[in-house]
Amino acid sequence: MIHQFRIYDTNIVLDVNSGAVHVLDDIAGEVLSCFDENGKPAEDEINALRLKYGEDHVTEALSELEALKSEGLLFSSDPYEDTFSADTSPPVVKALCLHMAHDCNLRCKYCFAGEGTYHGTRSKMPAEVAKKAIDFVIANSENRRNIEIDFFGGEPLLNLDVIRETVLYAREREKCTNKRFRFTVTTNGLLLDDETMEYLNNTMDNIVLSLDGRKEINDAMRVRRDGSGCYDAIVPKFQKMVSIRKDKDYYVRGTFTANNLDFSEDVLHMAGLGFDQLSIEPVVLPDGSGPEIKREHLDKIFSEYESLALKISELRKQGKKINFFHFMLDLEGGPCVAKRLRGCGSGTEYLAVTPQGDLYPCHQFTGVEEFRLGNVFTGIDRQDIVKTFRGLNVYTKKSCRNCWAKFYCSGGCAANAWHFQKDLSGVYEIGCELEKKRVECALWLKARELFG
Repeated sequence: MIHQFRIYDTNIVLDVNSGAVHVLDDIAGEVLSCFDENGKPAEDEINALRLKYGEDHVTEALSELEALKSEGLLFSSDPYEDTFSADTSPPVVKALCLHMAHDCNLRCKYCFAGEGTYHGTRSKMPAEVAKKAIDFVIANSENRRNIEIDFFGGEPLLNLDVIRETVLYAREREKCTNKRFRFTVTTNGLLLDDETMEYLNNTMDNIVLSLDGRKEINDAMRVRRDGSGCYDAIVPKFQKMVSIRKDKDYYVRGTFTANNLDFSEDVLHMAGLGFDQLSIEPVVLPDGSGPEIKREHLDKIFSEYESLALKISELRKQGKKINFFHFMLDLEGGPCVAKRLRGCGSGTEYLAVTPQGDLYPCHQFTGVEEFRLGNVFTGIDRQDIVKTFRGLNVYTKKSCRNCWAKFYCSGGCAANAWHFQKDLSGVYEIGCELEKKRVECALWLKARELFG
């Protein structure tokens, strides 16, 4: 399987199964378009190109394409389907999302978590639950040494004292378990002060800072309880937080909606504020919500992604450091095969923990009772759900099996599939289209950096 596309003046072809990416000139691009899905050229179409471009040019292009085929870099076979489909190895829990607070000091208009409560009651995670979660992941991580802990909310800093206690407890448990914990916190920034920033900088391996971009965009969606915006309060704090991070990981993460389809301007605005590790995600909301992304928005969004890729390329040529999460592809290494085929590991390797200690496949399933897996005090008692999630991969999803982007999106988000189709094996179709465009732009950006 191949995927052939053009962005600006560059013809690119991706060989899906090998992962090889080729930049073609116009003649080679047209010649390749004459090949069928099995890699066989249509002679009548090739002869028409010989008349158009001349025998020598077309013969040269054909020869180069056939050489790539013989090297397994074009129209290659799938090396994973048979062996991966037979994989029945038990899952190992290696990451937890700890919901430190089902509460929030913002009332973001697109919040999937019901203003931080996950459509339940407001609560904070007690220290005993957080510590038991650490014990749970140690007990269920088998021989894996590195464990990820995400402090999440609502707003997790509403429960900072328990975060501190949890980190100390995990560090103590490291000493006798041969484990190494890596911590991440996601915050809206309102509660950041100098002491908290220093603490987070010293203890968190990654910090995610929530900002939607331009002041008018951010303050239209990310509002306080009284309806006022938060931009002026958080931006100086984020700038200070990032300045003391130095070479440590962080992300400034935003959300774009139907109200700012020109979201590349928000990315560039954040870059102008001094942030160079950036992500802005499309909102995921049901039809009729108001700011949801609709099919009629796709052409505009596609154009915006291409524009953003070009602007990032130009900034990098000027020596400016800027990373956009969705354009980051490692063509030589990248995620392992299992990660490429199964995705984030929700429901198996990655679980969410509520303030009461209940376990869910991920934060986006939290509160959906039929997906409650168990509790950190009693363990997982719904192995049937775990088995279902373990069986999800790009080969078990009908829409993914023959999709050229399957090894990049890994089958997409199971939560989005459930919320939109009530089918874990389904897909969120708009999300699929956006992911494919982002991958194209990422490949184009990589090609431009390599070949100019």
